[in-house]
Amino acid sequence: MSKRIVKAGTSGRYGARYGVVIRNRVKNIEAQQYSKHECPTCRHKSVKRVSAGIWNCSHCGYKFAAGAYSPKHKKGTVQIME
Repeated sequence: MSKRIVKAGTSGRYGARYGVVIRNRVKNIEAQQYSKHECPTCRHKSVKRVSAGIWNCSHCGYKFAAGAYSPKHKKGTVQIME
């Protein structure tokens, strides 16, 4: 028997549907979305996505608005006051 290669990653839930290009695009976006990012204030690598466009640093507690899938956005970041 041959070995199986796991290539799907997070887009494996789609199975054989939607085409290779779309599944690879989803895989790359989700890999970037779920990784930890650098905080714009404390420069610690602890920023995680709270919801679409809302990002939170677990190190210093800084919460800000940025891109939906990445905190590095062309328009910059906006601080959210609570």
